[in-house]
Amino acid sequence: MTQPVNHLAIIMDGNGRWAAARGMPRTFGHKAGVEALRRTVKSVPKFGIKHLTLYAFSSENWSRPADEVKDLLGLLKLYIRRDLAELASNGVRVRIIGRREGLRPDILALIESAEEKTAHNTELNLNIAFNYGGRDEIVRAMQTIIDDPSGPVANGKPVTEQHISAVMDTVASPDPDLILRTSGEMRLSNFLLWQVAYAEMVFLDCMWPDFDESHLEEAIQEFTRRERRYGGVEAVKGAIL
Repeated sequence: MTQPVNHLAIIMDGNGRWAAARGMPRTFGHKAGVEALRRTVKSVPKFGIKHLTLYAFSSENWSRPADEVKDLLGLLKLYIRRDLAELASNGVRVRIIGRREGLRPDILALIESAEEKTAHNTELNLNIAFNYGGRDEIVRAMQTIIDDPSGPVANGKPVTEQHISAVMDTVASPDPDLILRTSGEMRLSNFLLWQVAYAEMVFLDCMWPDFDESHLEEAIQEFTRRERRYGGVEAVKGAIL
């Protein structure tokens, strides 16, 4: 069966609670979450998914305890350094979306290196949302439009949806078809606010470290049962527009 999900976006939630349930520190859960991330990146091509966006570190996460932030940054660096060669050989193109101003030089250099080394890959577009917030993304997009001397504002023309979409962080990917969140929470948490206008949403009770291919298949099967109308009357089941 042809899989209709072209762009899957995941809010990877539940690492801390998963660790707490085992009497372990939150870092233990984050490490297990990286393994779930690794499994997911390997699994999605089996379902015909060409674009995968993962919510790794929000702009609000900086308010967490300093030790936890340090551990999260360390895990990001470890993942990119350890897996970059494999991602590149498997045709995965890596993009880091989010605000880059103010990032530490070592983090910024790692991001730029990952993007450069995978720039010509086409099998899977992997967007990692780091230091990312949906409202911040919209603000940055609007500022880009305002500052563009050849843009609509400078030339006294209306700003359209197309103008905004063209300067969003995810411009290289279509809007997501499916937003998936683990841990049973049912909210977007400032994730892809512009892009989710017509995305289907599936919320799973499993914690992110437990997420595997069976959960991915469950979410996709739920997606295929949805009727997508895009504001109209006639349903379009699992359509890619």
